[in-house]
This record gives sequence, C-alpha cells and structure tokens, in this order.
Amino acid sequence: MSFAAEAASGVPTLPEVHSGIPQYLLEKATHAKNWVFEGRTKEQRARQRLPVVPLGIERDEFLKALSELKETLGNEHVEINDKPLQDGWYMEHPNTHDMMTILDDEEFVASAVVYPSTTEEVQEIVRWANKYLIPIFPISMGRNLGYGGAAPRVRGSVTIDLGKRMNKILNINAEDYTCLVEPGVSFYALYNALEERGLRDHMWIDTPDLGGGSIIGNTVDRGVGYTPYGDHWACHSGLEVVLPTGEVIRTGMGALPGNNTWQSFPYGFGPYSDGIFSQSNFGIVTKMGMTLMPNPGGYESFMYTFQKEEDLAPLIDIIRPLRISNILENVAQLRHVTQAIAASGLPRTKFYSGTGRIPSDVIHAAAAETPVGDYTWAYYGMSYGPAHIRSHKLALIDAEFHKIPGCRKIDPSTLPADEYFWSRDRIAAGIPDIHELRWVNWAPNGAHIAFSPVSPIRGADATQLFELGKAVQDKYGIDFFPAFCVGLREMHLIVEIVFNRDDPEEKQRALRCLREMVDLAAAKGYGEYRTHLVLMDQVAGTYKWNDGALGKFNERLKDALDPNGILAPGRCGIWGKRYRGFGWELGSERTDGGSEGHGVGPRVE
Repeated sequence: MSFAAEAASGVPTLPEVHSGIPQYLLEKATHAKNWVFEGRTKEQRARQRLPVVPLGIERDEFLKALSELKETLGNEHVEINDKPLQDGWYMEHPNTHDMMTILDDEEFVASAVVYPSTTEEVQEIVRWANKYLIPIFPISMGRNLGYGGAAPRVRGSVTIDLGKRMNKILNINAEDYTCLVEPGVSFYALYNALEERGLRDHMWIDTPDLGGGSIIGNTVDRGVGYTPYGDHWACHSGLEVVLPTGEVIRTGMGALPGNNTWQSFPYGFGPYSDGIFSQSNFGIVTKMGMTLMPNPGGYESFMYTFQKEEDLAPLIDIIRPLRISNILENVAQLRHVTQAIAASGLPRTKFYSGTGRIPSDVIHAAAAETPVGDYTWAYYGMSYGPAHIRSHKLALIDAEFHKIPGCRKIDPSTLPADEYFWSRDRIAAGIPDIHELRWVNWAPNGAHIAFSPVSPIRGADATQLFELGKAVQDKYGIDFFPAFCVGLREMHLIVEIVFNRDDPEEKQRALRCLREMVDLAAAKGYGEYRTHLVLMDQVAGTYKWNDGALGKFNERLKDALDPNGILAPGRCGIWGKRYRGFGWELGSERTDGGSEGHGVGPRVE
C-alpha cells in the first residue's frame, strides 16, 4: 500500500476495534495520521520474508511446533510473521516489531504472533513454549512507543498478543471506585465505558499523555499519568498472573476464595508479591484491579512561563515544598520551549535547515510568534476541588511562582483550541487525548527514544542533569527536548531524542548519545526508571551496588520461576540460565549493531 493510500484509509474506532480511537477524538486522530504520513519517506519492503526462527531451534521443528499450537488455539489465532514489515502509526501499529526501531529493522522482530482469548489459553501457550524451548514475549497493546513498542528482546520470539481477544472490562464498582480489566483495555476504552454508563461525573480515570495504551501494560511498566492518581502502580490492587511454568496465581486478597476486597486492599496476607511482576519477566498478567479517582467537584488548569534557562534551579526549589505539601496536586510538567515548538507538529525544516542543534535564537523567534509568546520554561498544572478551595491554592502558587523575575501567568481564554495547553488540560482532568507525539514529526520518518533519569526535587540536581543532557546532545548535534515531571518527592527528567528511523547514521548517533548520557548520569547517582529494549542491559548494569547484588537476586528469581528461561528473556536486563554466558547482553561496548547472542544453553533439568 502506498503512503497516500495508508494515510487515506480510515482510523479504527471504538468499539469496532479494541485498539480504536473514541469517537470524540476521531477528527483529531485523522489529522494526526495525515501529519505522520506527510513526513514519511521510508520505503516498505515489497518482498516476502521468511519467519525469523529463534536461536536454539531448527526451522522444521519450529514450524511443526507452530502447527501444534494452531490445533490448540485455532488456525486463525496463530500468525507466522512472513510478510513485509509495515511500520503503521500510533493507532495502527505493528505487533511484530518496533515501529520506531533504533537498530536494523530485522533485529527486534517476532517469528509469529498468537492470540489467546482466556487465561487458560495463555497457560496452554506457556506450557507449549516450555515443551519446545521457544521464547515467548507477551504484549498487551504493543504501544510502548519509545521503549521498544511491541518488539521482543530476543529475535524470533513468539509474541503473545493479549489485547486482541482479552479486552474485557470485567467490573466497574461505582461504590468502591475500582475496576477490574483485561490486557486489551486501553485508557480510551475505560474512559468510554465510564461515559456510556453515566459514571464520568462520579469518577475519573488517570491517563498518560496518549490514551491508546493498555491500562495493564502501562501500569506493570510503572508508567504515570497526570491527576493525583498519576502513580499507576501505586493505584493498582490485585493481579492474576500466569507463571512461566504454566501455573496461575492471584495476588493479594485474590488468593482468598470468595474474596470481596481484591480491588480494594492490595496486600492480602504474607509477602507482597505484586512487585516482582512489574518491569520484569516473571509472569504474564491477565487481569488487574485499578482504583479510580472520585470526581473532585471542580478543576482548573494553569500555565506559567519563565524566561531564562537559569530560572530552572530556583523554580524547582519553589516547586518542591508546594508539591510535597500537595498544593501542586498532580504530576505536572515543566517543559522546555524547544519541545513546545516541535509540538506544533511542523517539521524542523520549517524553522531551520542547518546542521547541529537548532540555534536558540531560532527557537525563541518561533516562540514569539505563538499565542503564548516567547519563554524558555512552561509549567502546566491543575488545581482540583470546589472553587473556594482552588482559589486559595492557586493564590499560593501564583505568589511563589512570581518570585521568579519575568514569570508570566498565561490566560487560557487567549489560547486557541489547538494550543498544547488544552491537551494538558484534558489529560489532567482524566480525559484521554492524542495530541502528544506531534513533536515526533520534527524529523522525517520520525521516531523517538528517551533518556529518563530520576532525581530529588532540587534545583542543583535539575541543573546538573539539564547541563549534562545539553552538553552530550550538543556533542552529537541533536536537538534537546527536556521536560521535568515532578512527583511527590522525586522528579523524572524526560529527554526525548527524535530521529529519522530511515537514516542509519542518525540512528547510530542517537543511540551513542543516549548510551553516553545513561553512563554519565549513573556516575553522578541518577538512574533510569524505564528504558528501551536496546538499553535494558546497560541500565540494569548501572544498578550495581554490592557487586550487582540486585541483578543476582533477579537472576535467582528468574531461574526459580522460569527454569527454561522462555518468558521474555532479557527484558529489563534479566536473563535466564540458558541465555547467560552466550553474549546476549547489549552494553555500551556492543558495537556490531546486532541484538543476538551466539547460542542458547540446553534444557534445564
């Protein structure tokens, strides 16, 4: 299909497709799709592809094993990945590979995709994988963009697409403000369900920047949103998990037959085991409970701008006590003007055609032409509650922020409907959007990968990380998109590196830049909270206190729960015994551009 034909085809909608867009965002999604394809020059491969067979198994044996799985699940629920790789876009993304790959297209690629419909079928797949020693890689929706998307870490793994047929909202409890969902339920879908059931005025969901991801997938990867319920992992309660040997467990109160508090009390009795199923490869989550936010009775978004880069340190020190005391109530964002200009959706060439980092004067000239006007930092926040409560909190915030010379409070009534402010307004009110990622159009065939260290909420730390990132990206000639997301007692610096995924040199430069930033930040005590598949070994290696005691502990858990190492080997830098010692790790020293090791060990007896 040509680029024009792909762009012209309709955007999938809810409830026709579990992964579709809600009707209220259809027009916006259609425009977003057109913008993506306007900047696309990457040619799709027309040739047929042989399926990539995972190391350690012969092709004939692999195809025989797939035939057996088809008999179990049904022929139509097992697909061999032998077609050209189509990158798609956010709403029509691939489930066979990473649409934003930083390595060669054929590296992080699945051999086949299977579609279970029940927990019992997931168990059958896991037992099958152990029988044939075939690596499997579960996804919920496959929209973990910037971190690997739907791609498996081990080339040739069989992807378990949980979302397509396991997409039910099993329960919404309006009295307890809880829900129970399967992996294929997106933030869009849960929001739609609240609207359809007349519950939106009663309770809210919390949503990340884009609403198309799986609630389970985002939560177990410890993603965040932007209401006071923004720490999604802290807001979950109760998991159903298929273990790598095929057993199924329920955590917390779910282990009590006939329980009535699985979604209300997360701990149950005995050790709290939920944590080992977040950012790991120790089990496949098939059901999860989530707490929902009571409607606060009113809300009001606000935006402040600050003129100088040097304002960062005093501003962060002002934010810290306001955030810890919950005067600043949500996971708000402090964004740099460069990313704001890119968020217009216009390509970089509209502003500058030179090489190296885009000059500061060019960015500020572009900002001066916008409805917001020129600035360097913008703070987006929201106040919740009845008007008299909001006015008290907002007055405190205003007085503190105006201690920074040149601070301006932006009047929302002056901003047009497509201004980025209104996307932040909707998201902070628990209304999923699709505005984010416009800045990926900054580069042709735009893709992104993130540097995301965690630090205390201190001006000195913010400055140190900002200067580190700026210096390294200057070195590599990459435009700098920093944003600080401030939690209760920590903050994440999210630096998005936007690159042309059809330019091998640009991809290598982006990866070298990111690897350097990770190592430099770790040396100063700042660790990544989440990362792309290609960096998982490197990032895991930075958590090396006491001779890497944590990594060794994770390996012992892996070997106990997954003796054959079949479940998502290598995810978050955790390799089973059959893979260790065979060169699978992708550290800074790995320069061959590949992702595979040189073999796999025998079955563990």
